[in-house]
Amino acid sequence: MNLNKIVNLLIKDNLHIATAESCTGGMVCSKLVNVGGVSSVLDLSVVTYANEAKIKLLGVNADTIAKYGVVSEEVAKEMVIGISRLANSEVAISTSGIAGPSGSTKNKPIGMVCFGLKIRDDIYTYTKYFGEIGRNKVRLAATNFILNELLIKLEN
Repeated sequence: MNLNKIVNLLIKDNLHIATAESCTGGMVCSKLVNVGGVSSVLDLSVVTYANEAKIKLLGVNADTIAKYGVVSEEVAKEMVIGISRLANSEVAISTSGIAGPSGSTKNKPIGMVCFGLKIRDDIYTYTKYFGEIGRNKVRLAATNFILNELLIKLEN
């Protein structure tokens, strides 16, 4: 994925981006910050690792977490809506997952990551299974996946 292209497309289209990250721990934002000029389009990034932070800062409904679990497309959707509203940004990304080495359940294995992506009024959610490839490799794979999805959507 071409980070310069992402930032240039955001600039060209006068779009601002914000991120709400859990399992990626700020890695999505960190990758974007590597690109010069991003300061004109990057509004806000928060790491909402704890459920309470997702609820308090992003407005994720506690009932959504209770019903679907924190690692779910439903929570990722509420996270991406919440960060977009908080930052008043047209583009937003959210991540929530199980990087390992613990935290898995029968239905939610290590390496499962859920994503939210918002571009203007369109919201997309994804679930990807990266496998037990190691904590930091899951985080990196998740970061690369969602940034690549962002690039694909911005190009279309």
